[in-house]
Amino acid sequence: MRLHRGRLNTIRTLAMLPFGLLLSTPLLAQETALELDPAQTQIHFTLDATLHTVHGTFKLKHSTVRFDPTTGKAGGLVVVDVTSGNTDNDGRDRKMHKDVLQSAQYPEATFVPAQVKGSVNPQGESQVEVQGVFKLHGGEHAITLTFIVQRSGDQLTARTSFVIPYQQWGLKNPSTFFLHVGERVDVEIQTAGRLTAAPQH
Repeated sequence: MRLHRGRLNTIRTLAMLPFGLLLSTPLLAQETALELDPAQTQIHFTLDATLHTVHGTFKLKHSTVRFDPTTGKAGGLVVVDVTSGNTDNDGRDRKMHKDVLQSAQYPEATFVPAQVKGSVNPQGESQVEVQGVFKLHGGEHAITLTFIVQRSGDQLTARTSFVIPYQQWGLKNPSTFFLHVGERVDVEIQTAGRLTAAPQH
């Protein structure tokens, strides 16, 4: 029995649909790279102290994160410039860099992502957890960061907050007889970057 030409063309079109869908798969269906922009990244920290709270900032040096949306496996490196630490008080900053951070010896803090839990919506807000290793002052610490992510096309913004128990992590507590400071630092990060297809290895 002969098929009508129009019906035959329809069958061919339906047969080709899976291939067309594969070719038009969104960016986040393949291994993806996120490059954060240091100019659009703000890293703020606060530390409770006697009679007042210390506020300060650090700068992002560079960052590229890779992740596979299918498996959640992640990699890459986020590098913070520890020498950029600033609280707008020269004397306090000198003490912070010399006695606490020892930034001449440990000029960088890094975060190496290992696993992403959750997914990034094609548009709008999402929440994801990123597990990895945070390296500070020569020590390595497992940490999970919760990010609120906003995506628009290939542009992405994200924010997170977490606590660094710096004394438990081997850093000196700068308290004196007259000045007492807390044993934890609260960190807030807001950042933005661009999503691209990760290079194939």
